[in-house]
Amino acid sequence: MSDENKDGGTGISLISCLKDYDADNWYLRMKGKEYDPERGPRCTECFDMRMERAALYAHEHGFHAIATTNATSRWKEAEQVDASGRRAAARYDGLTYWCQDWQSDEMTLRKYEISARERFYKQEYCGCSYSLRDSNEWRRANGIAKIQIGGETAGMGDRYFSDPLVDAAEESQDVVDEFFSQANELVAKSGNDLTKRKEALKVYKDRRKHEKDDGIVSGLNNW
Repeated sequence: MSDENKDGGTGISLISCLKDYDADNWYLRMKGKEYDPERGPRCTECFDMRMERAALYAHEHGFHAIATTNATSRWKEAEQVDASGRRAAARYDGLTYWCQDWQSDEMTLRKYEISARERFYKQEYCGCSYSLRDSNEWRRANGIAKIQIGGETAGMGDRYFSDPLVDAAEESQDVVDEFFSQANELVAKSGNDLTKRKEALKVYKDRRKHEKDDGIVSGLNNW
């Protein structure tokens, strides 16, 4: 299914093509990686799958370059995303992966300015069912409401982007680094053992529970 959209301010015409989700193939490719940490091999496999489909579509329809919004998020490892894009583009002669530094302070703020202007929906996780599981475990251990999918109310914060400065602050490098420091500590302690993972999460209970009430939001947004 495709749709054409025009930005009245720029006159740029954009054609969006919504492909099948292909969940069965995704779960097959993730087999054995169900408890991989964020930014681990499971994420690489997921990026590969998405970029391979994008590259195939570009090749079949005469496009010469591909890119991905995944590379704009500091919650993603830029080189990991870009490597998937380059591998996918290399499958076809004449196809290029468009690689830029999207994660600078200036680009992060610009991203959220556009998101607020357009009132984009604010998704609270990346879309991976295993990440949803782990994110909710982390939230529960930190006294934060679980992720809400769809609807007009988010589990934490606003449902739609509205304040670029606040959103950019929640994706500051310090916030991202702190989150992954906690995540890496958890993985080191428990590995893939689910029982040990739940036990290790108790360490974080009450550590940040009251910070939002105190007006401190750093570390609360994990996507």
